[in-house]
Amino acid sequence: MTKNPKRKLISSGSAFEESFGYSRAVVAGDWCFVSGTTGYNYVTMEMPSSVAQQTSNAFQTIMTALEAGGFELGHVVRVQYTITDAKYADEVTPILGKYFGEIRPAATMVVAGLIKSEMKIEIEVTAFKG
Repeated sequence: MTKNPKRKLISSGSAFEESFGYSRAVVAGDWCFVSGTTGYNYVTMEMPSSVAQQTSNAFQTIMTALEAGGFELGHVVRVQYTITDAKYADEVTPILGKYFGEIRPAATMVVAGLIKSEMKIEIEVTAFKG
């Protein structure tokens, strides 16, 4: 399989990336696609129990990936939030507003199961700086 030299692959250093076969983010031209990001602290590989802390951790990982690709949070045009319980929406909404209140990307929030029981939220973003 040939690598595409016009794509930049960004890693967060998570063991999941290699074992699952994905990149934290992929930059293709003026676009940056950040994979679904959960609340792990990728330095310690620990998952906090609170959905609020998981949300904050996810945003830190996302911002680091965007920066590595030459983007910033202000370039985000699309976001999908997946929460594992609808009751978490009220708790995470102020945090989402903290990061995206001025940016206001197109957004979707869904309630669904995630691959590990300790995961309460996953955030996926698409950024454009054309």
